[in-house]
Amino acid sequence: MTGLLRVQGLEAGYGSSQVLFGLDFSLGAGEVITLLGRNGMGKSTTIKCLSGLLAPSAGRIELGGVALVGLPSYRIARAGVGLVPEGRQVFPNLTVRENLVATASLRNAGGTPWTLERVFALFPRLKERTSQLAGKMSGGEQQMLAVGRALMTNPKLLLLDEATEGLAPLIRLEIWNCVRRLKDEGMAMIVIDKNLRPLMPLADRHYIVEKGRIAWQGDSHALQDDTDVVERYLSV
Repeated sequence: MTGLLRVQGLEAGYGSSQVLFGLDFSLGAGEVITLLGRNGMGKSTTIKCLSGLLAPSAGRIELGGVALVGLPSYRIARAGVGLVPEGRQVFPNLTVRENLVATASLRNAGGTPWTLERVFALFPRLKERTSQLAGKMSGGEQQMLAVGRALMTNPKLLLLDEATEGLAPLIRLEIWNCVRRLKDEGMAMIVIDKNLRPLMPLADRHYIVEKGRIAWQGDSHALQDDTDVVERYLSV
């Protein structure tokens, strides 16, 4: 498997409060990994560093051999990082179509590029609401739109930060089915989610983040067998 992302010695925080203490992890092309852990352990801070929303204080982030630390978020997006942020953050006063085309790009497209037609095929509900303002949509529909908007940038790496949080069970299932389809198409992804069950058959590897450090790593079989690790780091 070709290496796509390498994170080494990542440190970051907010003001005088340090959150990350030397994170190291990697991701191969077409691979899906998770960042697991309780709230406040540094998972979303890591995503912010990867997407350029927060500048690390130390460490390296390389995507396909390109150093990302120090680049503004729009340059990181151009390098191939697509973000589905926590809380969706769609543009409420733009229509579905306007949200999708606002940041669309073909620069990283390999094989079949993501277009409006492909996003609408993935989420038929969005096609039905092409002209609707995003702010008038349900939370589930906004989440589909956030995923579709990220895909329209044709990323090499897709970051999903709590993509199913607060959604009804049927909508969560629809999002997970979408993630499975993306994996089957070879999309590399980093997923943060509190629900372990759908992640187990989906992810190639898991990293547990505890107080800004990687406390455990392994595949789904290892995690499933290690009930002590689940109890220690993931149980509420």
